[in-house]
Amino acid sequence: MKFTAGASIFLLLSQATAFSTPSSKRNVFARDSIQLNMLPGDEGGREVSSLKAASIADPPVTSDSLIEEASKSFNYLDDGFVFGLEGSGLERPKGKTSQVVLEGDSLETQPFQVAMVSATFAAHAMFAANSIVQLSAINGGNIPLTAAQTLATLATSWVLADLGSGILHWSVDNYGNGRTPIVGGIIAAFQGHHTAQWTITERAFCNNVYKLCIPFGIPTVALISLLAGPSHPMISFFFTIFCGMEILSQEFHKWSHMTVSQLNPVILGMQNAGLTIGRSPHAKHHIAPFMGNYCIVSGFCNEVLDKSGFFRKLERVIYSMNGVEANSWKIDPKLKIKTLSGDYSL
Repeated sequence: MKFTAGASIFLLLSQATAFSTPSSKRNVFARDSIQLNMLPGDEGGREVSSLKAASIADPPVTSDSLIEEASKSFNYLDDGFVFGLEGSGLERPKGKTSQVVLEGDSLETQPFQVAMVSATFAAHAMFAANSIVQLSAINGGNIPLTAAQTLATLATSWVLADLGSGILHWSVDNYGNGRTPIVGGIIAAFQGHHTAQWTITERAFCNNVYKLCIPFGIPTVALISLLAGPSHPMISFFFTIFCGMEILSQEFHKWSHMTVSQLNPVILGMQNAGLTIGRSPHAKHHIAPFMGNYCIVSGFCNEVLDKSGFFRKLERVIYSMNGVEANSWKIDPKLKIKTLSGDYSL
């Protein structure tokens, strides 16, 4: 769970840092370091190379307003934008309508996506196999013992991967946006998914999961294996399976949006057995304000997390640290009142 939680911690710490910075300093950064591609509200589409050039080209726009707009445009932590929220410019379409919300994104699978996903899973398989070989050597070739330890580690990783997927899903649903460094593409994809949830069903496997190969790919697993060393092969095996499950969670997620007639018997069997997230449980997440039922590997952890108010409590902590509201609060302001009063129920 360490690296999924790490993605969330990155978001939280970056927000705490930014919002502890005086607004005047953030404006100076926007003024001195950021170039605007287009003036807000400039219907002519005129490009400018800097704030100074924009100011000269259009005298009525004051430098203070430009600085303010720049600060808003590049505040990737909390710019008030929520996908599907009235006035956001991106409303939820009716019916099973596909809608790509991330600039440059496409439903067509690209060669680089196939290469990235193929290389990632090939490397993961190699790391997993190597870990089992090392464990067998440590056990003196005892196959039953090695098999039992491998299966136990696999089951533990599967459960914690579900928890990790929930933490990641909650964090990217509620904090940051497409401009957030490193994980901006993942955030935009998850938040945009709320506007047209059926779009995911039209993505082929590699097109659907490749974004998650960035945080959970070869460098992550290689580093963990290196740190664990040959004397701790099950650490490497645990995180190899964990990272693989996090990548596959997006495909399990896709299956939960497909109809019974679209799924083959094997996938239906996995859903019914609780090995992957089911259709009915995940459908509850897509009721505005999109809170609860965040785990998308198997959904095994959802009931405990939701009944305990785990994520509501985290939202209260984050708000107390830096004043950043969860997106679910913006969609339903009553949630803010409930959470701050200590009511963490859904």
